Amino acid sequence: MKRFILSLSVCMLVCSCSTSVEYRTQANKPDALHRSVKKITDIIVHDIFSPPVASRIYAYTTVAAYEAARHEDSTLVSLAGQLKGLTPVPTPQPGMEYCFPLASIQAILQTGRAFIFSEDKLDEFYHQVMEEYRRSGMPEEVFDRSVAYGKAVAEHVIAWSSKDNYKQTRSFPKYSIQDSPSTWKPTPPAYMDAIEPHWNKIRTFVLDSASQFRGQPPPAFSIDKNSDFYKLAYEVYETGKTLNNEQEEIARFWDCNPFVMNVRGHVMFATKKISPGGHWMNITHVSCAKDNANASRSAEAYVRVALALADGFIACWDEKYRSLLIRPESYINQYIDENWAPLLQTPPFPEYISGHSVISAASASALTEVFGDNFAFTDSTEIEFGLTARSFPSFFAAANEAALSRLYGGIHYRPANENGKTMGLAVGSFINERLHTRSKKGIAKV
Repeated sequence: MKRFILSLSVCMLVCSCSTSVEYRTQANKPDALHRSVKKITDIIVHDIFSPPVASRIYAYTTVAAYEAARHEDSTLVSLAGQLKGLTPVPTPQPGMEYCFPLASIQAILQTGRAFIFSEDKLDEFYHQVMEEYRRSGMPEEVFDRSVAYGKAVAEHVIAWSSKDNYKQTRSFPKYSIQDSPSTWKPTPPAYMDAIEPHWNKIRTFVLDSASQFRGQPPPAFSIDKNSDFYKLAYEVYETGKTLNNEQEEIARFWDCNPFVMNVRGHVMFATKKISPGGHWMNITHVSCAKDNANASRSAEAYVRVALALADGFIACWDEKYRSLLIRPESYINQYIDENWAPLLQTPPFPEYISGHSVISAASASALTEVFGDNFAFTDSTEIEFGLTARSFPSFFAAANEAALSRLYGGIHYRPANENGKTMGLAVGSFINERLHTRSKKGIAKV
């Protein structure tokens, strides 16, 4: 009988350990985090958030995810005190068992719910993921404790977000169209109001200020056919008329315009597309998958890219509404060819400086910081939107193509793209230098 009891006890211990190991192995896989970021992206597309607003959503949700997930890796450090206004984040109880990947999912989805409109879509996904964790063999007390910790992190991040001036800017006046021929005017087919004219009032995350990296001013406006500005506009005009198949493919691949409108007679409706920031968040997913990054390392990659996006948009929008430069479509129709139309629809905000160029260079800087130089990857982001995948030898190669795509699309004059890359690199480099996700003994690069 004693032998039987001893054997039964050993069996129960082995089974318990096996279950514990099994749930921990399953929980540390990054799949739930990647799916959560993708779900947030899908809802951003569905709810038609503007690119700057989307970047804000990505920043706060990934900070929450990272702060909960980082406890799984002792070399990861808190962003409190590094990000503007972020006070010490709640910490787990010492000596208690947690599933930090689960806490991270609770944190990202609860935070995300505070920023979106389609709460029902996120709720359905949330319950599905929570049920998967419950079925993993995780002890109930560990599940409850981990969820509670994720909630505490989310509440802290949401409270922090409430002081970034976003709510105040919702009641600021709309952009008033100016009479000067050099300034931005609404473009067809929807002739929408200018998007987020006060985005430079949003609190930056890492940058000292929105205007920290003011670059070269835009080229001087002129309608003289011998002027540099006319020649730049004519380059856009000629490029648009002579695009080859690859150039058109590149332009469409990086379009990422959530404001595309379709006109059918008297009916106008939107084609929902991913934002530029969403595109780079998916590149982050692709990179994590290639790197076999676990949940905490994936959370680190996402938050570094999201913060580069957020500060990149703030810096870019600061310049856009300082320069207020006319779009190529408006200039060309008025001074070169009234029947010309760009390949892509012109987004509803001033031309200079190129948002795609800024945030792509900033994101490439962040990803290079995490995964290293010459990290080749295949970008499959646009497959679900009917386009083919594209391969790149490095993140900066992708960023350079994204910038050039705006010339092909007829959206920007060349200086906006080139100077945008410079601004984005400055933003990304500053964040890499200032923001530390690893302790000195940790290794961020591979």
